[in-house]
Amino acid sequence: MLRNKIDDILYLVEKPSRYIGDEINSVKKTVTTEMIRYGFCFPDVYEVGMSHLGSHILYGVLNNIEDVYCERVYAPWSDCEAILRRENLPLFTHETRTDIKEMDILNFTLQYELSYTNILNMLNMSNIPLRSKDRSEEDPFIMAGGPCAYNPEPLAEIVDFFSLGEGEEVFIDLMNLYREKKKNNWTKDEFLRKVALVDGIYVPKFYEVTYNEDMTLKSFEPISDEFPKKIQKRIVEDMNGAYYPTNFVLPYTDTVHDRAMIEIFRGCTRGCRFCQAGMIYRPVREKSKEVILKSARDILENTGYEEISLTSLSTLDHSDIKDTIYQMIDEHQSQMVGISLPSLRTDDLAVDVLQEIQKIRKTGLTFAPEAGTQRMRDVINKGVTEQDLDETLMKIFGLGWSRVKLYFMIGLPTETYEDLDGINDLGNRSTWLFKQIPAEQRQGTVSVTLSASNFVPKPFTPFQWMAQDTLETFKEKQKYLRSKIVNKKVKFNYHDAETSVLEGVFARGDRRLSEVLIKAYELGCVFDGWQEFFNFEKWMQAFEACGIDYKFYNRERSYEELLPWDFIDVGVRKAFLIRENENAINGVVTADCRQQCVGCGINIDLIGRDC
Repeated sequence: MLRNKIDDILYLVEKPSRYIGDEINSVKKTVTTEMIRYGFCFPDVYEVGMSHLGSHILYGVLNNIEDVYCERVYAPWSDCEAILRRENLPLFTHETRTDIKEMDILNFTLQYELSYTNILNMLNMSNIPLRSKDRSEEDPFIMAGGPCAYNPEPLAEIVDFFSLGEGEEVFIDLMNLYREKKKNNWTKDEFLRKVALVDGIYVPKFYEVTYNEDMTLKSFEPISDEFPKKIQKRIVEDMNGAYYPTNFVLPYTDTVHDRAMIEIFRGCTRGCRFCQAGMIYRPVREKSKEVILKSARDILENTGYEEISLTSLSTLDHSDIKDTIYQMIDEHQSQMVGISLPSLRTDDLAVDVLQEIQKIRKTGLTFAPEAGTQRMRDVINKGVTEQDLDETLMKIFGLGWSRVKLYFMIGLPTETYEDLDGINDLGNRSTWLFKQIPAEQRQGTVSVTLSASNFVPKPFTPFQWMAQDTLETFKEKQKYLRSKIVNKKVKFNYHDAETSVLEGVFARGDRRLSEVLIKAYELGCVFDGWQEFFNFEKWMQAFEACGIDYKFYNRERSYEELLPWDFIDVGVRKAFLIRENENAINGVVTADCRQQCVGCGINIDLIGRDC
């Protein structure tokens, strides 16, 4: 009945392809009463969610279990939501168009903080109570994972339990436990008590928080000795043996990243001090060349994609990357399959690799200097010099590229206006370098795009104690850069300051923010990551209604302060983060882990062997 009703309304929405399902390679199973029904929810639109590699991996992991049916759920765009609400229809799964309220577990992936109101909206569309304490035995369990789950506290009153770390193995443990729940008819509380003992799982209701008079955390403790004081993240140690999808679900519409994706390794050794991913995804674990090449063959055969993206945090750091790329090109050149590399460092560009790649197709090149001056790059431990950038740009311009994107951040710790001038200087220098290439080697007209995001201090980074720039300061710096960048060959893009400040609040917030989040949603906040929907004034109303000053969460923290995420162990020691923060203040550069061990603790505390 629901399927038919949804069919009847699809012609009314702007993009029906977001909702029709039945894509090539989507999983179809016969639903039985014994089956575990699992909804994998991406709290954004279909085009964004379908580009998320982790969703494809976990979709395959779960559906490889015979008695588990994992179905996808995406946030409907405003036009579809309005029609669903008008027709009194619930939010539904993609595979069977089942009301999400009928799932056993709904798992939301937390990729960015400004998606949180979409979680509430998706629950509300199927009449699932927003607060975990208000949900009944008949309501599904609400779980969450992903990078933002490393500070789960802002969602502690909403989510029943969190998965911390990589999900391939913990999801199997979870399904085994839920199978026992169904067999023994455990209550929700009985199940949660057992889930809380699974490595990598955090159940907020079993932990108590107290506060000091100045609103900082006083204590964070489990309610009884049966629950762990520290929760350690889960990792997959053997990437060669880990599950990886080769039959990606193929959308009927364009997505943000419309290409085959092959993850070649996890982790990063570079040690950039602003980068949360570089800390939480340690240690580095590579896939072998043979495994990568086999994945490429299988994916291309099953999907027909014409471009392969080799993904990781720093792709060219793979120890066998050149031979891997050369062989991949040799195998697929006749099919005109292009190879693309994600955001590149400016010191690791291999000209011979790019020459091979461009034989098929010139894919985009994006570099991330992150800061405009050498002083600032030393502060953030970027390990990149202006000479690196010069040499890299001369190489790519000489190979025929004429368009380049450079990513920066505004508001980094110790930043001055001279550092901002450096961003403009690098843009101008890039266009000047293009003119130094002999005319016969140049192709097209040079175009340099400078893109500046706003620095957000993140948990488990050396900058987790640093203050974030105020809203006024961000806007002042953006205005300053706009006035400086006058080169017509240089474009300047920058992120919205209000959204960055709000992201900073929820990145380092505590569980008191759950009520702010619910209040903001009740005031109409949804799709906060989309500029056309974001309403900062409503968020300010929500903070005021809850009696909370948002600036409290953007402030500097002391090393002695108890942080909301201190109960989570990611394997990187707090002493190491403090040492790196001090090195940042003093402009001291720390070596790449591949050159020497820097003593972060991951090899001893988490994996029990050398990295």
